[in-house]
Amino acid sequence: MIVTKLEFNINTLKEYAVRMVEKCEEAVSLSVNSLVTKDLDCAKKVIKLDEDIDTLREYIRDRTIELMVLKQPMARDLREIYALSNIAIELERIGDYAENIAEETLAIGNEEHIVNLDSILKMSNVCLSMLSDIKKSLIECDEKLAYDIAMRDDIIDKIYEESRGHYISKMCKNPNNVDQGTRLLFVGRYLERIGDHITNICEKIIYVANGKMIEIQ
Repeated sequence: MIVTKLEFNINTLKEYAVRMVEKCEEAVSLSVNSLVTKDLDCAKKVIKLDEDIDTLREYIRDRTIELMVLKQPMARDLREIYALSNIAIELERIGDYAENIAEETLAIGNEEHIVNLDSILKMSNVCLSMLSDIKKSLIECDEKLAYDIAMRDDIIDKIYEESRGHYISKMCKNPNNVDQGTRLLFVGRYLERIGDHITNICEKIIYVANGKMIEIQ
């Protein structure tokens, strides 16, 4: 099978998008682990990772513009280039949220945690499983896998809602818990938003596969 220059360029963009996913996986994992273990040096590494993610996003943005202008792609090629540009934006936001978690970790520092962080770990594990499978779905344009990944976001939402009430209860019982409790609430919210952005990526993969713009609730 002969691969055209346009196909080669699109495949290269995919490789960069997969690299972004891998960077996001690392950033999310490091940020949550640094919070749980109070490893502040680890948290600082996430900030550098976010810079790498931003650089990859800029590359994909610039290359997609070039391909649209110079190659004037049609049909599926156009959908794929458009989708990759949007996927890069979603991944950049995931990197931003991982950095936000690292910043909350640095703010909490070595304080004793007011609650166990099991819910945060559970949410991050679901996010990481979604990101891991997104790579295969993206490379193979697997519509079914993309939909299955998006369905896992409901798990994150449920854990977030349950933990939110627990954290608020802790803060109400002791005013000294308010600062850290608020920060942990933010961490939960950031992970919930990461799940939303992964779902958006799934929608773009489905769009490439069948040409239909859907919104997965």
